[in-house]
Amino acid sequence: MSLKKLEPLLTGKLTELQQQGVCKGNEKVITGIRAAADGSGPRYFLEGYGDRAFLRMNSNSYLGLTLHPQVIKAEAAAAEKFGTGPGAVRFISGTYRPHIELEQKLAEFHGRESAMLFSSAYTTMTGVLPQFISEHTLVVSDALNHNCIINAIRLSHPAGKEIYAHADLNALDKILEDYKGRVKRVCLVTDGIFSMRGDYADLDKISACCKRHEDAYEQGIITIVDDSHGVGAFGQTGRGTEEYTQGKADILIATLGKAFGVNGGYVASNSSVIAYLRETSPFYIYSNPITPAEAVAASAAVDVVASAEGLRLLEKLRVFGVRLRSGLEQLGFETLQGEHPIVPILIRDTEKTSALVAHLLANNILVTGLNYPVVPQGEQEIRLQASAEHTDRDLEYLLAKLADFGR
Repeated sequence: MSLKKLEPLLTGKLTELQQQGVCKGNEKVITGIRAAADGSGPRYFLEGYGDRAFLRMNSNSYLGLTLHPQVIKAEAAAAEKFGTGPGAVRFISGTYRPHIELEQKLAEFHGRESAMLFSSAYTTMTGVLPQFISEHTLVVSDALNHNCIINAIRLSHPAGKEIYAHADLNALDKILEDYKGRVKRVCLVTDGIFSMRGDYADLDKISACCKRHEDAYEQGIITIVDDSHGVGAFGQTGRGTEEYTQGKADILIATLGKAFGVNGGYVASNSSVIAYLRETSPFYIYSNPITPAEAVAASAAVDVVASAEGLRLLEKLRVFGVRLRSGLEQLGFETLQGEHPIVPILIRDTEKTSALVAHLLANNILVTGLNYPVVPQGEQEIRLQASAEHTDRDLEYLLAKLADFGR
């Protein structure tokens, strides 16, 4: 037995991905971090780039908690106490007290009865959504939903699947009207914050739309929201898209790996939903949880967000996002208005997008370029992500280099 017959097929597939422009290529490897100093935020060192120090404008650590002393100290102390890993899945002595305490804290943070940890937000969605879809279920999804939602639907076997145009509530309303009498249950699934653009789902209006139609469905309409980019980075107190829109999901999914700065994902809902998922979700049952030390670190991060310091960090993040958008507009770049720290530069051209990414890299700035077919033709963009760890000097430097490219 060998891989010789398979290797040409794999090579051909890689070539095809390269030709399509979706091959990610070699990953940049971070080898070290220089702490914030002299009015600048942290700088990152990359393998193969010598002593060049990079400003990171593509990090999900929106509040800078990855480098927060309180969070680091909590994880280090917990690793000394509990070791480096859980050693088993949850039901085979892999549940530690920090897991339980973090789940309780997350439930309280979101005003829910219960919460449940997964190894990542991606596995949370793929582990949760299929458990609520049967051969009698219609699943309805926003056109710009994240890949985890797309694959979670693929893992399911619904009676029907409908995709509505991004944020088009009239289209959603029509779908719910058209399927009356055809299915018993509807699962409406959406991102809270859409990761490519930084805009949000209006959960209050979505909930109102679902409520108007719910009586027509024997098993009701369930709303499932993935707010991984929203929680900890959006809303007055960091409670995410629910807080900002004053809408509430039946089942909320989020991550510990973005604004909270650690690792893992979770779902929050009522106690019966969480009890059901603990017994049915294979991604929970058969996968190790995050480490006890990560759970302690995440708990410390939640405490920071819920504190006066967290409010200050959130306000700093909002101000930075406003100034970044304003600066881009003054330079003649197209962006989208909003309060989320994802700030897109809409280039709308593949060659120009790639050229700007290369220009910023040459000037020690890390950004993410999104080209066709990753995004639709004409929607090519660079996704900037503001962080509370950035400084005024960082912003000025970024805008100056963008101005150089414009000239």
